[in-house]
Amino acid sequence: MKDTVRVRFAPSPTGSLHIGGARTALFNLLFARNNGGTFVLRIEDTDTERSTEESAMQIVRSLRWLGLDWDEGPEKGGEFGPYFQSHRLELYKKEVQRLLAEGKAYYCYCTPEELAERREAALKAGKAPRYDGCCRNLTDEQKKKFEAEGRKPTIRIKVPQEGQTIVDDLIRGRVVFENSVLDDFIIFKSNGIPTYNFACVVDDNAMKITHIIRAEEHLSNTPKQIQAYNALGYEIPQFAHVPMILAPDRSKLSKRHGATSVEEFRDQGYLAEAIVNYLTLLGWSPEGNEEIFGMEKAIKEFSLERVNKTAAVYDVKKLTWINGHYLRELDIDYITKQVIPFMLKKGIISEEEAEKRYEYIKQIAAISRDRSKTLDELADSIAFFFKDVTEYEEKGVKKHFAGEKAAELLIKGAEALEKLDEFTHDSTEKAFRALAENMGIKAAELIHPTRLAISGRTVGPGLFEIIVLLGKEETVRRMRKAAGWIRK
Repeated sequence: MKDTVRVRFAPSPTGSLHIGGARTALFNLLFARNNGGTFVLRIEDTDTERSTEESAMQIVRSLRWLGLDWDEGPEKGGEFGPYFQSHRLELYKKEVQRLLAEGKAYYCYCTPEELAERREAALKAGKAPRYDGCCRNLTDEQKKKFEAEGRKPTIRIKVPQEGQTIVDDLIRGRVVFENSVLDDFIIFKSNGIPTYNFACVVDDNAMKITHIIRAEEHLSNTPKQIQAYNALGYEIPQFAHVPMILAPDRSKLSKRHGATSVEEFRDQGYLAEAIVNYLTLLGWSPEGNEEIFGMEKAIKEFSLERVNKTAAVYDVKKLTWINGHYLRELDIDYITKQVIPFMLKKGIISEEEAEKRYEYIKQIAAISRDRSKTLDELADSIAFFFKDVTEYEEKGVKKHFAGEKAAELLIKGAEALEKLDEFTHDSTEKAFRALAENMGIKAAELIHPTRLAISGRTVGPGLFEIIVLLGKEETVRRMRKAAGWIRK
C-alpha cells in the first residue's frame, strides 16, 4: 500500500541540468517535504548513445549546489536501488519476459526501413502514422523465418485499440486520449535495452513512487505509460504535469536566449538561493504577493493546487533582481566565500592573498555589494582595491578631470590627507570638507575627482570608506598619479 508520499526526479544524463529540469526537481522536493515524504533521485541513463557519466555527475553537482538534496539516490543509496537505470537491466528483462509469457507483448521483426515506408504511406493517405500491428499475431513459423533472415526483433506491448485512456492530472485536470490514436509501442529495443516508457514504469513501481511530478512535455507519454502499468498489473501513481517554461518572446527556451543551465548561471555569478527562489515562483503562485521566498517558507506553503496551468515565462531580469537582493542580505562571510573564486578566476588576487587577506576582502565586499547584482559584478567592482588604476571612466574624465583645476584639487586633497595622524572615516571626511570650505567650493567638487582618481570609477561605495580601506599611502599615491595624468 502506497501510504507515504514518494516522488522522484529522473533526469537523462545527456547534458547539463537545464533550468526547467531544476524547477522540476525543486517542485518534487517541495512537495515531498510539505507532505513529510521522500524525494528520490534516479538517473535514467538507458540512452546509451547520448548518456554520459560526466553529465550524470554534472546533474548531481548542480542539484547539490542548489541545495536540492535527495533522500535516496546516487551517493546516498536507499532501499530501492540501484538508482541508475543502466544497473537495473535484469529487472526490466524479467518484467518484459512476464508480459511476453502472458501474451501482453510480442516480438516485432519489422525493420526501420519497412516502418519508415509504412509511415510515409500513411501520411500520404492522410492518416496518422502509427504501427499497424503487422507482427502482433505472427506464427512460430513466421518468427523463425524472420530470425533466419538475421532480423533482430524489438518487443512491443499490446495496446487496446478501442476505448479511452484517461489521465486525472493533479494540475491539468482530466485529460482524455483515444486509444485509437495509440499504437503498440516498443518497450524493448533490438539491442536489449528498454525504452523510456517501459523502464520508468517498472522503476516507479519498484521504488513505490506515489506521485509523478514532471514537465508538461511528458504528458503525451502518459497514456502509453498507463497502458504499461495496466499490462504489468501495477498500481498507477498520481500524475502532475507542470507548465512549460517559455522564453520572453514566448518561444521555446533555447541557448539563443542566453544561459539555460544551472552551471551557466552559477558561473555568471548567480547565487543558489536566488535561483531556487526564482524557480519557486516560476509557474507556482504563493497566496500573497511576496517575491522573496526562502526554502523553508516555500516548503511550508507549497501545493500542487497553486501550480499554474499556463506556461511560465523565463525572465532573467527578475532573476537578476532577486540575486541582487540575496547578495545584499545574506551573511557577509558567506558572500565573501562565494565571491573569492570569481576574484581568483579574474586574477584579481592569488590563492595566498585570498587566505591571508580574507578579513580585508570581507570588509571590501561588505561596503561594495549593495551596488552589484551578481558575484561576477561584485568581483569586478572591487578589483581596484587590489590592482592599480590604469584607466579612468571616460564619462568621469570629461566631467571631473577637466583642466588644471582638477589636478590642483587632487594635489591639495592628497596633502590634506597626508597631514592626518588618525586615518579614519570621520577624520578623512572632516579634512576634505574643511579643505573645500577653505577653497570656497562644494565638497562634491573635491569628492568626485578623488573617487575617480583612486578607483577609476564614478560610482561605488562611500568615498571615505574606500579611502580608509585603501590606506593613506596608496590613496595619496593614486591621487598624485591622477593629477599627473591630467596635466599631461
